[in-house]
Amino acid sequence: MQNKELEKKLNELGSLKEPFLFVISYDLKKFYVKELSKIPKGIKFEINTNISSKIKHKTKIEKYPISFKKYEKKFDFLQEQIKMGNTYLSNLTARTKIKTEYSLDEIYEKVNAKFKLRFKNENENFVCFSPERFIEIKKNKISTYPMKGTIDASIANAQAKILGDIKEMAEHTMVVDLLRNDLAIVSSKVRVDKFRYIDKINAGDKKLLQVSSKISGHLEDNWNENIGTILTSLLPAGSITGTPKKKTIEIIEEIEEYDREFYTGIFGIFDGKNLDSSVMIRFIQEDENAQKYYKSGGGITCDSSVKDEYQELLDKIYLPF
Repeated sequence: MQNKELEKKLNELGSLKEPFLFVISYDLKKFYVKELSKIPKGIKFEINTNISSKIKHKTKIEKYPISFKKYEKKFDFLQEQIKMGNTYLSNLTARTKIKTEYSLDEIYEKVNAKFKLRFKNENENFVCFSPERFIEIKKNKISTYPMKGTIDASIANAQAKILGDIKEMAEHTMVVDLLRNDLAIVSSKVRVDKFRYIDKINAGDKKLLQVSSKISGHLEDNWNENIGTILTSLLPAGSITGTPKKKTIEIIEEIEEYDREFYTGIFGIFDGKNLDSSVMIRFIQEDENAQKYYKSGGGITCDSSVKDEYQELLDKIYLPF
């Protein structure tokens, strides 16, 4: 996907070495780019924050999800697409109506997450608290950190089980291969620095183990002049689409039956020297009637279990207080 207006604006600010915030929707159709010195009060963010692994208390959310029967129909459609060779990995997501005692502002202040964004203007009202980095650029090195594979940390031998799971291994390997190819579009000397390591994530009333990898490449000295070109070439993120990317995006648009909008897009900052960014997962949106919706999902492969995937969609609806 391309958006020439977005690409041009990012390239211009990068060329000036002007620090700025960028927030880009999943399909690149919506975006917000603003100099850090001009950020309005309705927008707050934290990038790469040190987080506590302690769970302070249980936080209840009432969930009104898509029915299992309806989810199963979508799952079966994806399995048919996999059998036909149209996709090997598809990230299936859904929008879940929720009720919570906390406002979006309170959630932003209380939530314990590596990347946080509170975004409110005349058109958008959402909060995001993501554990997943998209890309990081320091000096001339670009790195990405795909997350794929989650397990409840309280399960006996959880780390060994998730790392030894054949389905999870295949899914993660496909995403790493996809993102390695993506980085090769914008950089040279691409390599996988770390493959399938464990991150511990605070998930409200429990802890999760998340499997991640690190992939890096080399950029030219003037990379700041091409920030827009780099980002639009890599988007949407491979970890929340699938492989092959182009065809899988078409399949996702056909089957999900809702607009992801900013969910699974990215946000980040360029500070004048370095760039850091996050994939917008763990995402709550509020409509004009003050109804909140939590968007979540997971990757589907030929080895996936429909019951397990449906449960993962529900498990990812939480507040990490």
